[in-house]
Amino acid sequence: MVEQTVPKQFTSQTPKLGAIVELLKPITWFPPMWAYACGAISVGGALSDRWLYVLAGIFLAGPMVCGGSQAINDWFDRHVDAINEPDRVIPSGRMPGQWGLYVAIAMTIISLIFASFLGVWVLGATVIGVFFAWAYSAPPLRMKLNGWWGNLAVGLSYETLPWITAAAAALGAAPSGQTMAIAGLYGIGAHGIMTLNDFKAIKGDVEMGVRTLPVQLGVGGAAMVACAVMVLSQLGVVAVLFWWGLSTHAMIVASLLVIQCICMIRFLRDPEQFAIWYSAIGVGLYVSGMMTSAFGLRALAMMNS
Repeated sequence: MVEQTVPKQFTSQTPKLGAIVELLKPITWFPPMWAYACGAISVGGALSDRWLYVLAGIFLAGPMVCGGSQAINDWFDRHVDAINEPDRVIPSGRMPGQWGLYVAIAMTIISLIFASFLGVWVLGATVIGVFFAWAYSAPPLRMKLNGWWGNLAVGLSYETLPWITAAAAALGAAPSGQTMAIAGLYGIGAHGIMTLNDFKAIKGDVEMGVRTLPVQLGVGGAAMVACAVMVLSQLGVVAVLFWWGLSTHAMIVASLLVIQCICMIRFLRDPEQFAIWYSAIGVGLYVSGMMTSAFGLRALAMMNS
């Protein structure tokens, strides 16, 4: 096991606020926040009547639950990060001692308390979310050791769970089958997005026994699987939107998918070099399709009301 090396300039006993924020990785909060917003929009009705409630849910999904999951992941990945990314906040020593674990536990508790004020649906979903956050990174489950199950757990937690939670909270009941289908398809597609993140850490993953898809299938095979999962899930979205009579929304999602496929051609030529590039472009197009689908579901809900 790789020992954590702490530079002399980072030997304080308590972390600075900036180090804590860095540990929570604000850039990663966007997917669950976006998915929660999609869920709130998709059920129909006037958002002006519940905007504060929706904002509270978005805050819970992003900075709190997702931020906490990042702290959990970085703590249990600190030895892998010492190889792949030694400048990260824990292996660099800017988060000294056990503070990474303390922050992870604190964020879990705070998230559950906050969720309890937003109703039983939100609290139940938060319990599921924090369970998967710990199961993904921490022993004994440590689902991330296998890229098939780990990436699926994250995709469903980041996209499907927040979407369904927001819809259920707005309705005070289980969401419609249409909502469940769209949220589920986008959560499955996010498996491919998670695989994109694995290309930057292949060396450390091999040394530490983390069996991501690039480790299991090789760079080319993992890239093909990532693209196939993203494409097939969105084709499913296009198909059901057409089936429900939402042809305009379906065509918009299809157009966004065509652009993604064009970008995938470059990504597949050199996945390690272009994974970050594709993430910046392809993921933006992917989540634009999510919001388009949410407005389609909203139109459908208002037609049926």
